[in-house]
Amino acid sequence: MKNGLLSALLIGAFATLAGCSTPALITLNDGREIQAIDAPKYDRSSGFYEFEQPDGKRTRINKDQVRTISDL
Repeated sequence: MKNGLLSALLIGAFATLAGCSTPALITLNDGREIQAIDAPKYDRSSGFYEFEQPDGKRTRINKDQVRTISDL
């Protein structure tokens, strides 16, 4: 009984963690593509999208330069 409950809790925890991160592909107007670890967040006050690249670098891109943002 305890093993079944423990297994169910572990599966639930891993499923929750796996659902938190959704990698994204950002396509710019000039055709370049940039990968993001998670969906970019838009800062209305500055007009920039902010995100983290796979190498750990934090990046900001002007909204006017972004053509599309899609999930990977």
